[in-house]
Amino acid sequence: MTSVRRPTIRDVARLAGVSHQTVSRRLRRDPTVSPMLAAHIDQAVAQLDYRPNLVARAMRNRSTGRLALVLPAGDARHSLELIGGANDAAQAAGFGVEVVTLPAGDRLAERIGQLADSGLYEAVLSLTDLPEAERPRLGTTPVVSAPVYDRKLRGVGPLSEADRMAEVVTGLAELGHRELLHVSGDDSHPSCRRRREAFQRTLTQLGLPEGATIDCRWDPGRASRAVSELPASSGITAVLADADVLAAGAIRGAGESGRQVPEDLSVSGWGDLPLGSWMHPSLTTVRIDHHRHGVELLEELLRVMRGDDPSMDHPSITEVVWRESTGPSPDSARER
Repeated sequence: MTSVRRPTIRDVARLAGVSHQTVSRRLRRDPTVSPMLAAHIDQAVAQLDYRPNLVARAMRNRSTGRLALVLPAGDARHSLELIGGANDAAQAAGFGVEVVTLPAGDRLAERIGQLADSGLYEAVLSLTDLPEAERPRLGTTPVVSAPVYDRKLRGVGPLSEADRMAEVVTGLAELGHRELLHVSGDDSHPSCRRRREAFQRTLTQLGLPEGATIDCRWDPGRASRAVSELPASSGITAVLADADVLAAGAIRGAGESGRQVPEDLSVSGWGDLPLGSWMHPSLTTVRIDHHRHGVELLEELLRVMRGDDPSMDHPSITEVVWRESTGPSPDSARER
């Protein structure tokens, strides 16, 4: 049997050219460590794939080295990316993360309070915002709640931000499109409602005709039928979908009705699934940086643990990615 020695904090210190006490302070995110030394230490940690010995630290400091990340029970693919970002930020600070899913209900705040009081975690990050009246009254264990998901694991807060919808509508208008169709996911989702509002509001601001919205309830088959059944007299030359899978359905419906994308019909999606960049044509979409969102949330928790003020600088986690599925409107193309 072959054993492999795990790298130690002294190995990190040796590679970074600093003392092990300095490495320890960096792992605790001590602000007195200079940016240059911090960069050397971070590089050494990554190169050695160093992981702090949480058990030993707990024995020394009477701390567990563990943080709880709480979210509602449910199924959301992007929650894995967010959790991954939070885990990366926690490990960089010398903590381990345990994900705890709790059923939605009136006792959610009480359950979070029990987790915090259990002594198992040094802090708790709830990805469901808790109203002030529901927040648990605790001793010294920090609890931070953030508006990421509602109690049915539907995106809220930054995940439901709809500014990119206005950007896509404006971009299509600049390409000559005047009649637009919004293929919506499910109006019970805050994100869909906000995008619908942004869609109509932007059309009004640009002086364009009121656009139609079709609720497809995340079903690409409905999106396909909605587009394939568009009458030739509709004048619609662009479709904006609330998800990449709906956009894929819209592109299929366009083909079934004899329309080419983007020559006859421009199509955009939302979410930037990896397959979108490999579609033909490649899909214009809105990218959401779930990983960075997770990093920022965990770093906010660490600031609270240190007693620092919350960060006020949080750039948008969304951006429009323009690709081949959108182009000039047919009328604009003919005028060229």
